[in-house]
Amino acid sequence: MVESTPVVWLDGKESAGQPFLRLAPVDNVAVALRTLKEGEQLSLPATADGQAALELTVATRIMKGHKIALADVAKGARVQKYAQLIGIAAEDIRAGEHVHTHNLSFTSADASHERDTSVQPVEVQCTDTFMGYPRADGRVGTRNFIAVISSVNCSATAASRIADAFSHGELDAYANVDGVVGFTHGTGCGMDSAGEGFQNLQRVLAGYAQHPNVGGVLLVGLGCETSQIAGTLESHKLAKGPLLRTMNIQTTGGHVKTIARGVEIIESMLDEVNAIERQSCPASKLTLALQCGGSDAWSGITANPALGHAADLLARQGGTAVLAETPEIYGAEHLLTQRAASDEVAQELLRRIAWWQDYVDRNNGSLDNNPSPGNKLGGLTTILEKSLGAVAKGGTTMLNGVYRYGQRVDTSGFVFMDSPGYDPASVTGQIASGCNLVAFTTGRGSTFGSKPAPCMKIATNTDMYKQLSDDMDINAGTIVSEGDSVAEVGERIYRRLLEVASGSQTLSESHGLGDHEFVPWQIGATM
Repeated sequence: MVESTPVVWLDGKESAGQPFLRLAPVDNVAVALRTLKEGEQLSLPATADGQAALELTVATRIMKGHKIALADVAKGARVQKYAQLIGIAAEDIRAGEHVHTHNLSFTSADASHERDTSVQPVEVQCTDTFMGYPRADGRVGTRNFIAVISSVNCSATAASRIADAFSHGELDAYANVDGVVGFTHGTGCGMDSAGEGFQNLQRVLAGYAQHPNVGGVLLVGLGCETSQIAGTLESHKLAKGPLLRTMNIQTTGGHVKTIARGVEIIESMLDEVNAIERQSCPASKLTLALQCGGSDAWSGITANPALGHAADLLARQGGTAVLAETPEIYGAEHLLTQRAASDEVAQELLRRIAWWQDYVDRNNGSLDNNPSPGNKLGGLTTILEKSLGAVAKGGTTMLNGVYRYGQRVDTSGFVFMDSPGYDPASVTGQIASGCNLVAFTTGRGSTFGSKPAPCMKIATNTDMYKQLSDDMDINAGTIVSEGDSVAEVGERIYRRLLEVASGSQTLSESHGLGDHEFVPWQIGATM
């Protein structure tokens, strides 16, 4: 095994006036800070942290954000970025050449997964507050929705139309109700009732039904489906009452009567849900989903480590930050197992990685099928490179727990939840697990939004931020374009999250996003 070296993040100012950015002294590639022209002569002076002076000639045009070789690399030799392995040279690579999919190959990571016992629990000092909605179970909402949830695709239209009946001003008199939203999906029947996919769905339905951002719930079924509402309530110990109601189409008398009755049920909840008011609550009641999508080469340099700093600040307040997307930590999981609170936590993370390896093998796939074409256009090459940037969202504190998809998170601090890398499915699981906020970094420009947990978008680069300014809440690209530090931008993200938790709208909320992003993770055969 090769001993791993901690990933090195920017402290600001490093990129000022330079043509490319070398992230660690041991790296043999760097990131182009502008488009580099063929034949251009580049030089970098030696630095105090041990980086030697460099003189090289650009061999071919290299796009901004893409990698340039800093030294000759023989075929089969290691290529390193962030002081970590990102692949092996598929052919001899000369200093000054573009390093990308044509000459860099995926290889299995070789770092040690040994736990670092010197990592200590974070010292919690909760002084920050936000204005939230306290719930009977002790959790706190950042929003106050009424949810209409379909148990099966067969009841999806009815659930959607019940929710839509309140989208034309019917809630104007209810200032404390953020909306009536329909959560519908494409499954719920034709599935193995003892299988992993069914268990995922049940955890998601129950998680949304008891979510702290939901003040009232109506579960709508067909009646004969595999995903029986009564079974969901029983297995997750949910009790029906004035603010948790159920119905199904077959016993109500069909679609028309179901929609009419559903509207009446929601109307009966409005006064009680509206009576809940925001109160000052400790930041320890926040559970933050850490998410990235449409990543580029800047994700692991700017927005992700800045979000990681914000996650550290939240953990020190006693709050919780939930990292997910298991295929997108593959090859960088050693950076998490080293920080595990116990051997069991480390082993559970490795068991989830092993499950994914088996899963893609059974389906004739490869975990290196990720990065996507957009990721590659943005400068990412292998899953190892993408994962090293993705784990930065988790900050630096101890890993306190590993959870199944949609499983209720009951540990504070930094934790991990197993999920696909597909953003809507991943966020759906994080929200089901109890996340009442979502922070989503993007480099290519994902315009994702979510309900009932508000989603804040963080741009990795200034060019994209300007292009999609209607969708990006924060520009982390200033770490490169203006010399801001990761800590400065991380503090900015954290403070904005407290504002959002207190009711300030994100841009995705202002656009009404989140009604169609409810995507429970489906596993197994459809029968």
